[in-house]
Amino acid sequence: MKGRSEATDEASIRALAEAHADRPGALLPILHAIQDEIGYVPDSAVPIVANVLNLSRAEVHGVVTFYHFFRRTPPGTHTLYVCRAESCQSMGARELERHVREKLNVEFHETTTDGRFSLEPVYCLGNCACSPAVMIDEDVYGRVTPERLDELLSER
Repeated sequence: MKGRSEATDEASIRALAEAHADRPGALLPILHAIQDEIGYVPDSAVPIVANVLNLSRAEVHGVVTFYHFFRRTPPGTHTLYVCRAESCQSMGARELERHVREKLNVEFHETTTDGRFSLEPVYCLGNCACSPAVMIDEDVYGRVTPERLDELLSER
């Protein structure tokens, strides 16, 4: 998040890790709490969380990199999720993916250079009857064409 210092983030990370350390399976709740607080899981969180949980850095890093939900870089102002489930794929989501990657000049899990949009895959938005579907921030849209997607993005 803008305006936060690395020292502030590291203090927050340690406090979150310590607050959740006694929970069964504490690693995932800690990582979720960090992402909720800071907006992503910075590389500097790995040794802190490893130390608090008495895990290796490799174990923590492995979990952060395995789960696509965890961001390792700051998110954009808006997050665009493109559904990649079978129903959406059969109704044109691959074309939509190509279009948005070219339009925004990013791949999945990346943020545009201006910081406006992060592009993320999602594997079902529960909107199969209206495929292909996308979600921008918290809003779900169905039957999205490349042209409609351009309109939605220009509104933000």
